[in-house]
Amino acid sequence: MAKKEFKSESKRLLNLMINSIYTHKEIFLRELISNASDALDKFYYLSLSDENIVFDKENFYIRISLDKDNRTIKIIDKGIGMSKDELEENLGTIAKSGSFAFKNENEKEEGVDIIGQFGVGFYSAFMVGSRLVVKSRKYGEAEGYMWESDGADGYEISPCNVDEVGTEITIYLKENTEDENYDTYLEEYTIRSLVKKYSDYIKYPIKMMVTKRKPKPMPEDADENAAPEFEEYSEDDVLNSMIPIWRKNKSEVTDEEYNNFYKEKFFDFEDPSKIIHMSADGLVSYKSLMFIPKRPPYNYYTKEFKKGLQLYANGVLIMENCEDLLPDYFGFVKGLVDSADLSLNISREILQHDRQLKTIAASIKKKIKSELENMQKNDRDAYVEFYENFKRPLKFGVYDNFGQNKDFLIDLIMFYSSAEKKLVTLKEYVDRMKSEQEFIYYAAGETIEQIDRLPQTEMIKEKGYEILYFTEDVDEFAIKVLGKYADKSFKSVSDSGLDIADEEEKKAEKEAKNSNKELFEFLKETLKDKTADVRPSTRLKSYPVCITSEGEVSLEMEKVLNSMPNDNNIKAQRVLEININHEIFGKLKNLYGSDNDKLKKYASVLYNCAMLMEGMSIENPAEFASDTCSLLG
Repeated sequence: MAKKEFKSESKRLLNLMINSIYTHKEIFLRELISNASDALDKFYYLSLSDENIVFDKENFYIRISLDKDNRTIKIIDKGIGMSKDELEENLGTIAKSGSFAFKNENEKEEGVDIIGQFGVGFYSAFMVGSRLVVKSRKYGEAEGYMWESDGADGYEISPCNVDEVGTEITIYLKENTEDENYDTYLEEYTIRSLVKKYSDYIKYPIKMMVTKRKPKPMPEDADENAAPEFEEYSEDDVLNSMIPIWRKNKSEVTDEEYNNFYKEKFFDFEDPSKIIHMSADGLVSYKSLMFIPKRPPYNYYTKEFKKGLQLYANGVLIMENCEDLLPDYFGFVKGLVDSADLSLNISREILQHDRQLKTIAASIKKKIKSELENMQKNDRDAYVEFYENFKRPLKFGVYDNFGQNKDFLIDLIMFYSSAEKKLVTLKEYVDRMKSEQEFIYYAAGETIEQIDRLPQTEMIKEKGYEILYFTEDVDEFAIKVLGKYADKSFKSVSDSGLDIADEEEKKAEKEAKNSNKELFEFLKETLKDKTADVRPSTRLKSYPVCITSEGEVSLEMEKVLNSMPNDNNIKAQRVLEININHEIFGKLKNLYGSDNDKLKKYASVLYNCAMLMEGMSIENPAEFASDTCSLLG
């Protein structure tokens, strides 16, 4: 029979599909298996209306056959098959989809679940094959036909003997090149791994004859220390799992099955801390199975880490990491989404309409938050364990994008409480606030122990106010973006304008400032390169001095900003506060006018002491040590 040209300017379009549409050559096996599954589905659907068809699912499978000598791969199914006209129509016209037409004809019927909707998946085989041969016999017809093509100049269709209804596709592999080793697709391991990766949940068995080894029987007189000998044998093996765990009812799946699935699928050695199994019906119907790990993966905070859920269409893997399904702050979640409603491009590797994906992503985001809130409320210990491992992305989520997600995330955030001696939520803090308390007080530092010793916390604790401890570098930035919680503003204990003193204490500060005006001006002039002001204070109890700040940049924020790679040289507006009830204030008053040189040393030493208590480095440690020794002498 004469060779026919493809019906759609084939050479140029076929080259485009082979070389541009698909990202990975290995995808060809996924496409051909999906087509075979569709053929079996069509046969099953036909059996529902044709009583002459006995559809025994156990006898319907997809077979893969490898022939290393002839360098061929065969994909065989016992599906509905194709007639001569259908071979002409479906394979002779590029981008003509028989599955798509079948689905359209039966779209109102229940049970129509066809994977392939574009007539190009078949041609992906030309990425690895130099020649394709398709033998098919349609149900109800006595004669079969063979379609064959080398992909460039067209195709031929001719009658052939086909014993059973169904389709057999033979791929003649291309010759190996320096860049491509096509022989890898003749290895059992490669085929098994590709089926596991892309087609593990095709609902029909995918079978392949595989080579196995077993030990030979040991002779009776054999040395007991002799190494056993092995012999090879061939055995039919099912390569796929077939039934996705996420399509089962929750009641049908045990915790052990969930945990084993998670560890095998996502390469973790620990059980997850939370399992989220959900099903949604609506504008976009989908099923999802997600897991919250016990701890972050080793590369979670590196550029190498890829967030996202696996995306399946009818059990066929479309994307390994669909980043659009998860916001960054939930990037630690592992799992998958499976939907039959996604509009995919012709390669099935990219979504055509992100509206569907956004709908799924919004639903998933709400579900994850809901599950975390339930854990926080009903299993606090488990939530605290989770939070200790994943608090940073949650806090960055509050801060990121100018606080776009702050209201969504804020009730998941927790801080250590000076009163409760444990992590608490902002709601719990506000619910306990004293009636006269105006602000949510917080203190920032590197550790809870360091913050607990800060001089600035003394008066607040004495007045019975609770303090939240910020130990993460993102904490203050997140709170600045948040602004308020339940109409309560945040106030740092190191804010120079704390204004927590009572009327008597304020009066004492004012009297000390007025009666020692020249002393404070002298101290301010002495420390002019280091501080914006020197002030009397009654907020301190046992400590002689402390450093506070005024303006938007706190001392802790200064440390964070200056630790970044670019040379920021950010400076907070520092204020040195002197405890007017401490004996050191009396020494300063006595030195002023009588020994101003020594007073300068006192000023420098007190400033550096305050800096060290704040966890800040000092500019000249040698000078500090010399001045301290001089004053002790």
